[in-house]
Amino acid sequence: MLRRFLTSTEQELLHAEREQLLALRGPLASLDAAADDLAVLDRGLLQLDELFLLVIVGEFNAGKSAFINALLGHRFLTEGVTPTTTQINVLKYGGEASETQVEPELAVVTYPVEWLREINIVDTPGTNAIVRRHQQITEQFIPRADLVLFVTSVDRPFSESERLFLQRIREWGKKVVIVLNKIDILESPADVEKVIAFVETNGRELLGRKPIIFPISARAARQAKETIGADERTRLWAASRFEPLESYILRTLDERERLRLKLSNPLGIAQRLVERYLAVVEARKTLLRADVTTIGAIQVQLTAYEADLRRDFKYHLSHVDNVLLAMADRGNRFFDETIRLGRVFDLVNAERVRGLFEREVVADTSTRVEAHTHELIDWLVERDFAQWRAVMDYLNKRLALHEDRIIGQVGGQFQLNRQTLLQSVGRAAREIVASYDKEAEARALAESVQIAVAQTAIVEVGAIGLGALLVKLLAATMADVSGVLAAGALAALGFYLIPNKRRRAKNELQARLAELRSRLSQALTAQFETELGSSLQRIREAMSPYTQFVEAQQGTLERTEAALRESQRAMKELASLIGDL
Repeated sequence: MLRRFLTSTEQELLHAEREQLLALRGPLASLDAAADDLAVLDRGLLQLDELFLLVIVGEFNAGKSAFINALLGHRFLTEGVTPTTTQINVLKYGGEASETQVEPELAVVTYPVEWLREINIVDTPGTNAIVRRHQQITEQFIPRADLVLFVTSVDRPFSESERLFLQRIREWGKKVVIVLNKIDILESPADVEKVIAFVETNGRELLGRKPIIFPISARAARQAKETIGADERTRLWAASRFEPLESYILRTLDERERLRLKLSNPLGIAQRLVERYLAVVEARKTLLRADVTTIGAIQVQLTAYEADLRRDFKYHLSHVDNVLLAMADRGNRFFDETIRLGRVFDLVNAERVRGLFEREVVADTSTRVEAHTHELIDWLVERDFAQWRAVMDYLNKRLALHEDRIIGQVGGQFQLNRQTLLQSVGRAAREIVASYDKEAEARALAESVQIAVAQTAIVEVGAIGLGALLVKLLAATMADVSGVLAAGALAALGFYLIPNKRRRAKNELQARLAELRSRLSQALTAQFETELGSSLQRIREAMSPYTQFVEAQQGTLERTEAALRESQRAMKELASLIGDL
């Protein structure tokens, strides 16, 4: 399109359309648009600078070559009952007839026909071409067409291949003119009208609007143009009914109408791409909403998991506490029975008192505390393992639920990244579940608890276990209490000292056991908080890439949708201005 022939208004429209097509590439690229779609958009940009492009399509036996020869006024192209056009031919103006092979299946052919200075013709193989590649190339030219002339034959109107091809043309919103060829083989005008009615009905159904139909005899039209005798030429020309079609192409489609079509076609392509990728955006948003639900559901699981663990931990911790409280109760009874006048001689024997205290008060306290502590540890390890398994099962169901539905619907790098990240979370969960060594986890946790208890009690751990450590702590308690009993034992002969001695022993035992309960509670609680935090953090870290991807894609899709909506609005306004030319 030569800009020097355009008015200022037309120049502005051309510039605005070019800007819209260029701006559309960004949003499409962000959606990982198909390479073919981007190529179509790029060709639309190039099309704005090309001459008006008239694309001729139809089955090989519909008489396309005969029609083009009639239009050119000379038998330039070979005609026949078998496929004669085996490649795409782009017909342009040239001082003499020539042919240049541009690609193996694409040639540029020049003819000295004046109106080819303003209009280029694309002659295509049949829609039913034997070589599939021919049809693929033909379909590549359709988006570039400013006007499509669909040539069909009265003896075979709207064959199956023609119907499929017209549906494809309709997808691109191209203006289609139907050329009904070979009317000379019908016996009467009434037969011609019947075929026209049939083509009109089917054309309306396929194209969504009443089609423009030109019934012709291309053979009679060419013969008329080549005939010298005026009478015969007039007869053939009238019989061909070619005049209305030729007038439409060369005169009705004047410069302004061709400009309108030239500007409308790339814009129509762009508008359809916008509609297509708005649907992609919506499909991805729907998928991401499901992903947000997945992430939210796992977060709810983790919140419930944390709350359940904290509640159940108190229950398990109370078992340890109850063992020491029971020891305190036994100690009170022991002192009531031991520190009295009737047992004064027993009190003088410190070793005997210590032995009684160890057997009756301390008893199996350390063993029971250790057992309950290990129960707590096993419970915590089992819950951690169960939570990983729950996450894994949920993600597996999530993948299975949506995998078939999403493949091919949203596609591209988005789907690849999303599936990879979602699968990586599931894989991390599976690997942890598969390699989860409960015994090793329990041993490690028990060692951590042991170290924590020792640190709070300022006791050297060495190689001893938790039970031996508790024995040490209880032995220290026993020594302190028995020391109270032994110190000044002879003075206990005084009646007034016995109640005081008993009270001091009880208080000392309660204080030591309260301190031990506090140390154990602090150590176990601190270790529980560490393990709970670590368990939650591992799951969240495994989820993090997927979560970040979903959040980032939500933002990207919102921006892309806004850009596409703005393009849609601007293109609609531009189409209205072009229609007013």
